[in-house]
Amino acid sequence: MEVDRMIDFSLTSEQKELQKKAREFTINEIIPVSRKYDQTGEFPLEIYQKALEAGLMNTVFPKEVGGPELGILDNCLIVEETAAGDPGITTSLFDNSLGAEPIIIAGTSEQKNRFLRPLMEELKFIAFATSEPGMGSDVAGIATTATLEGEDIILNGRKMWITNGGVASFMSTFVRMEGTKRHKGITGVVVPMDLDGVRIGKPIPKMGHKASNTVRVTLENVHVPKDHILGEPGKGFPIAMRTFSHTRPTIGAFATGMQRAAMEYAIAYAKRREAFEDKLANFQAIQFMIAEMKMHYEASRLLTWKSAWEADQDRDNTISASIAKAFASDYGMKTASDALQIFAGYGYITTYLIEKLFRDAKLYQIYEGTSQIQRMIVGRYMLSKYEPIFDRTFS
Repeated sequence: MEVDRMIDFSLTSEQKELQKKAREFTINEIIPVSRKYDQTGEFPLEIYQKALEAGLMNTVFPKEVGGPELGILDNCLIVEETAAGDPGITTSLFDNSLGAEPIIIAGTSEQKNRFLRPLMEELKFIAFATSEPGMGSDVAGIATTATLEGEDIILNGRKMWITNGGVASFMSTFVRMEGTKRHKGITGVVVPMDLDGVRIGKPIPKMGHKASNTVRVTLENVHVPKDHILGEPGKGFPIAMRTFSHTRPTIGAFATGMQRAAMEYAIAYAKRREAFEDKLANFQAIQFMIAEMKMHYEASRLLTWKSAWEADQDRDNTISASIAKAFASDYGMKTASDALQIFAGYGYITTYLIEKLFRDAKLYQIYEGTSQIQRMIVGRYMLSKYEPIFDRTFS
């Protein structure tokens, strides 16, 4: 009897080809240089040039600016593969999509062409900036100020942890209109990085993701033309929140790819290493650890795909994105830790890449909203908007 298929987890032929291309690029271009860039902290421009030429960069850019306009799920497929090769290199590879997202969401056709088309024509970068020295996940707490004066909007403040800030041509940033409080004054602005008053700090030393450029950006009386404002002044908070709901699934994909790499390193080592006259792989304790890695990897991937699919269907994926981001990040950290434990003392030295993955894994629990912030989002929803299936009130 023929039955209608209500749910289908298979990828399209186009998505399988995209996944294959990203996987081959990772094997041939990223993995061979991963250790080098982690040790030197250099910015791997040649990798990004090859990624641009291969169509693995700027993947969500709209067709009107020459982009492929792939879906968020498509982007997640690429990111999982490249993050399995090197999370740090992938952070800067993906960041153009993050920096472009506020423009894609709220920019006019003219703004999209002005700011995004040049990034399709040659290797250029656009950064994203909400965080500040005294503010991270609390986007409504932005302190960088903006005032309107003539045909300009004037910016003053400091932005912190800006990925690609030291190499970017533009920066999508969120600021506060002078005299406003919290959500009501947030404004999105595209800032050319060569304007007077834009000061870029030295690369910030980090525990992991060392190939990714991260800097502080100081804005001192920076005069930005009004036509660089995204949407209306003071109406930028929903743009920032929608940006995160579109990009958090990709952070889930980052952590999922990293999990897979850590799991595969652990499996290979357990099959090779001997203790007590037997292979580690034959010990039940090791088998249980690897089984849990697989369970968490599969769950992370499905949650990520679901939240990405909802975004591609133009549904509100705020909750599913927070769930995917928190789950994949937390279990990514656990998987990296358990994999290192299987390596034991050898995992603690730099001979094996598992120690690098362990250092890289922690960032996923922090950036684009900490794991605690994701729980706050989900918890508040559950206690205010969730509708129970049954009446659970008790007298």
